[in-house]
Amino acid sequence: MKCDEIFAALALLEKERGIPQDFMMEKIVQALVTAYKRDHEDVENVVVDVNEEKRDLKMFVEKTVVEEVENPAAEISAEEAKAISAKYHVGDTVRFPVKNVDFGRIAAGNGKQVIIQGLREAEHGMIYDEYNSKQHEILTGTVVRVDPRTGNATVRLGTGADASDAVLLLGEQVSGEEYYEGQKLKVYLVEVRRGTRGPQMLISRTHPGLVKRLFELEVPEIFDGTVEIRSIAREAGSRTKMAVWSSDENVDPIGACVGPRGQRVNAIVEELHGEKIDIVPFSEDPAEFVAAALAPADVISVTMSEDGKACRAIVPDDQLSLAIGKEGQNARLAARLTGCKIDIKPASYHEEEAAE
Repeated sequence: MKCDEIFAALALLEKERGIPQDFMMEKIVQALVTAYKRDHEDVENVVVDVNEEKRDLKMFVEKTVVEEVENPAAEISAEEAKAISAKYHVGDTVRFPVKNVDFGRIAAGNGKQVIIQGLREAEHGMIYDEYNSKQHEILTGTVVRVDPRTGNATVRLGTGADASDAVLLLGEQVSGEEYYEGQKLKVYLVEVRRGTRGPQMLISRTHPGLVKRLFELEVPEIFDGTVEIRSIAREAGSRTKMAVWSSDENVDPIGACVGPRGQRVNAIVEELHGEKIDIVPFSEDPAEFVAAALAPADVISVTMSEDGKACRAIVPDDQLSLAIGKEGQNARLAARLTGCKIDIKPASYHEEEAAE
């Protein structure tokens, strides 16, 4: 059957949308075969030959030549096959052409719907591939809707025909931030999942990776690998602790992150709407790292447990509350940053314990 219109439509789709003709033709062939089998329950093996040069499609019902027929839907006796042509022997496959009238009716009924469905699948696949390569990156989107019932915000990523919507769930939003339609927003792409209605993109404003990526964008030394962010702990909207290390002894990792007159870190704080950021030096020595992580408090000494998973930090009496932080935040973030359970004690307690 001549299918000039189908081939022309597929060529146009490939040119305008980048969807391969082979992908779409495969979908059309699958649909034609399925439709024919649905209308003819007495057949099993149906194939469609595609001739791109002649822009032609032909459908056949295939049956295997056997001595004794057990499954008429897929087999034909050697006697019947010989009656068709003497060349057939047991084990050969006989092809019965489907009449163009029947084939044309099936194609007309399914072609359009298949193209639409295949187009949708192809677009979903392209969107998935595009954003899957951007996982753990910062994307800039536009808020297009805020659900007053759930508080979830719909963020449009990309522009024009390449735009795709993602939902910023309430749990991924920073407490205190307010979103409105038309607002430009930087989000962190946590994960891309395949869904029945297309790719589902999980975006976040609370993920520690957002802070890490912002520093990579703002600090050239981090971008080129001279300075590394070794660990990060965050309570979104309130405070972040970040441990940095430099592979070049002539480059101060903290100074590089802070920037001249604090310009670099201030730009990130502004993007995070005033979230405080503590930048501390990373150390391979666990005790030294814990002491640094408890900044801005001074630490007199740190004693590690035998397994290295816990420690006791001694601080001056007048800095105990500073080391612990408001509602325990400083100690909590320091513990997450170092991966160590920290027991903070004042110097007076240490002296009393030593006396006993």
